[in-house]
Amino acid sequence: MPRPAAAALALGAALALVLTAPLAANAHVTLDGNTAEPGSYPLLTFKVPTESESASTTAITVTLTDAPFASVRTVAQPGWSSEIGRDGSGAATSVTFTATGDGIGPDELGLFQLSVGPVPDTGSIVLPVSQSYSDGSVVDWADTADGADHPAPVLYVNDAPVDHHHDAGTTDEAGAGDSGDGMTDGDTDHGDATVTASGSSSGPDALARVFGIGGLVLGAAALVVAIVGRRPRPAASGAASGGSASGGSGTGGSGSSGPAA
Repeated sequence: MPRPAAAALALGAALALVLTAPLAANAHVTLDGNTAEPGSYPLLTFKVPTESESASTTAITVTLTDAPFASVRTVAQPGWSSEIGRDGSGAATSVTFTATGDGIGPDELGLFQLSVGPVPDTGSIVLPVSQSYSDGSVVDWADTADGADHPAPVLYVNDAPVDHHHDAGTTDEAGAGDSGDGMTDGDTDHGDATVTASGSSSGPDALARVFGIGGLVLGAAALVVAIVGRRPRPAASGAASGGSASGGSGTGGSGSSGPAA
């Protein structure tokens, strides 16, 4: 294989590894803006990517049993219906979003928002998420151990956030005071209200980072291929002609040095 082609092939393989590694690392279900003040009504945004290469995400369920939120409201999501589960006392225990269409396809990301409150005066609140796929499989994002394969989203109140990946943010803009849907810290509404989102949360910055890394790697690959392609090759024809010339002189010499008659 020509040297430039081999170099290009190797760089292409390296590029594939660079691009797929960040995507795999960012494929977790996460809470965007994972801190809140006690007594506030934050707007929680769950980022839900589809990890499967062949199935779509068709439903997610957020479990709320770790915190007795007096008010829980869902934000209207096009193509999805929502249902708030409650116990015998009327307290919200879960929120389920179900796709009314195709759901979240491979390589796609869904954003699901809840307005909850008031946030209790506690260290942190674990918010497990169950993700259902069109092929019948279910992934439970409920682990709380360090380095877990399926970590549960956590809302940090008095505790300092321990997960420092790119999705870990500061207090949500709709956190303390105003929840972004007209609710204040003193509101204790218990209705299954649905709030229409006035704006989306911050976009998936993982994709921007991937494209940035990909651009750098592609630029480096192009530079290396150009350098390899311009390297001078050995002058094979010159060497061959030199060899034949020396051979000819050797023959002449042997003829002249023969014994005299």
